[in-house]
This record gives sequence, C-alpha cells and structure tokens, in this order.
Amino acid sequence: MENQVDLQKKYEEEFTRPIIKLGRITNLAAFFLCFIPAITIYFVWGAFPGVGNIFKGWVLIASIYLIYAVVEPISYFPILGTPGTYMSFLSGNIGNMRVPCSSIAQEVVGTVPGTKKAELVSTLGIAGSIITNLAVVTIAAFGGAALMNSFPPIVIEAFTYVSPAIFGAMFGMYWLKSLKIGTFSLTIVAIMIFGLAQYLPVFVILIVAVFASIAFALFTNK
Repeated sequence: MENQVDLQKKYEEEFTRPIIKLGRITNLAAFFLCFIPAITIYFVWGAFPGVGNIFKGWVLIASIYLIYAVVEPISYFPILGTPGTYMSFLSGNIGNMRVPCSSIAQEVVGTVPGTKKAELVSTLGIAGSIITNLAVVTIAAFGGAALMNSFPPIVIEAFTYVSPAIFGAMFGMYWLKSLKIGTFSLTIVAIMIFGLAQYLPVFVILIVAVFASIAFALFTNK
C-alpha cells in the first residue's frame, strides 16, 4: 500500500498541477473575453468614450473593488481549496453561492477543513452549484421577469435579505466549532460597525475583520 508521502505526491502531480494549469488558462481566457463587448461596440458602431473617461471609470471601480481582489482570495481559499478557487472566481457568485455550497458540502461529509479530502469535497460541491446555477439562470432568462412580476411586493423585498441570511448561517455554523474565535470576530466587527463605521470606509472594516480573526486564531492555536 502506498504511504502517505507517495499519496500526497501523486495527488499533487495528477490533480493539483493539472488544475492549476487549466485554471490559469480558463481564468485568463475569461479575462480577455470580457473585452469583446467593448471591442465589438468600437469596431462595429465606432463608439469610444476616450482614454480619459476609461481611466476615470477604472479608478472609480478599482477604488471600490480592488481591495476585494486581495481580501477575498485570502479569506475564501481555506474553504474553497485550489480547484474551488479557480472555479469560483471564473463562475462568480462566490460569497453568496460558491462558499456556502463548499462549506455545507464539507460539513455534511464531515471532512476536516484544509485537508485534501475537504478540497475534493469542496470541488464537487462547487461544481454542483455551478451546474445548478446555470440551469436556474437559463430558466430565469426566459421566464424570470414574468415570475418576479407575479410575486407580491413583500416577497420581492425579502430577496434583499438573502445574502445576509446566508452569511449569518455560515457564521453560526463556524461559530459553534470555535466559540472563542467566533466571539472575537463578532466583537471586532460590532465595535467597528457601531462605534467606528462613520470614520472608516467599508473595505477597512473588511480587512481588519478578516486579518484580525486570522491573527487571533493563529495566536490562540499556537
């Protein structure tokens, strides 16, 4: 029977490395494909906003989302794993769909976070969520507008609470695993939101919450 070292090496060679290679190709391809609509509009209709306006727009978007490009991969990677990270950032809906599906799949199977088994379970959970998402989006594209119009206003308003409910449920699940770390994280966020929110931008609260929790976990667990 193969020993643990050989199994780890085989896992890296036959699964992790091909995933990284394919993940780089697909994500870079998606990056360049994002420019096709703008290029089409320019060459077909001759519309061009000007370099200055493009730069201003980029700065505006970067000032809002650039910090997430740093924080999200770091904070989500322990749950998603390597394959899940590539799949999630390619398909989108990371926080409100990929992370919960990955987390719940690992919870149901009973894997230890950070292990290779957890990474495999996470990959399957995310793959299932992507397939389901594509099916639902396809249906919604044809009949979503009519369906939404048939809902009463109170149901439409309830959709605004979906993401907070998902993140709250996820936090509760992990809080039960470590009351000490969960309490610390909740306290830090509560202090910043209720005491310092008027002085701090949202991305600062996000950075402090994530990295302070990581530092506390490392310190308390040696």
